[in-house]
Amino acid sequence: MALAPEEFYQHALSVADDERRLPLARMTDWAGSPFEPGGLHVSPLRPPVLPEAHRADENADDCSACRRRDEGLWIDDHWRLGRMTEVGVPLVLMLYPRDHVDLGDLPDTRAAELGVLTAHIARHVEALPNVGRAHVYRIGDGGAHLHVWFFSRPLGQPQLRGSWLVVWDDLLPEYPDDTAQADAETVAAALADSYGGRVNA
Repeated sequence: MALAPEEFYQHALSVADDERRLPLARMTDWAGSPFEPGGLHVSPLRPPVLPEAHRADENADDCSACRRRDEGLWIDDHWRLGRMTEVGVPLVLMLYPRDHVDLGDLPDTRAAELGVLTAHIARHVEALPNVGRAHVYRIGDGGAHLHVWFFSRPLGQPQLRGSWLVVWDDLLPEYPDDTAQADAETVAAALADSYGGRVNA
């Protein structure tokens, strides 16, 4: 059984300093780290907060994702694909179910579709010129309506490889919107051809 919240907190503090600061992550020594370890300080670890705050879009009646269920670059009966704007990497897409569900609530048929769709979308993102890899994330701490992220890593930028990519995305200047939109439309058309559904004008 996982440690209870207070047990986890005390376990983490066992390696913290007097200000409750943990040592720097091993990841800061990775070649892809966007930060030089010498100037970094870990924020003090805060005690557990229970109950946890509600996530956005818990209720289908006022869910922002549900209000946009017919929007996106690509759509079918159960899913929709949209593009995130104001990003630093070449392309960030997000896949949503059109119905109000989270990952653990997906019926088996929708979960199977999610797996196949994820493979198709990643394949089409990686087929774009000058994209080295498609990273796929499901986090869900901020929003209760399932959303799966697809981040494209720029080709020839090995420093951006790995789990730091989302941090680099936030550090990089905003990517040209017209270029990202054209690439997103290419992915949407390829998805309609390989999986079904339709490009959504």
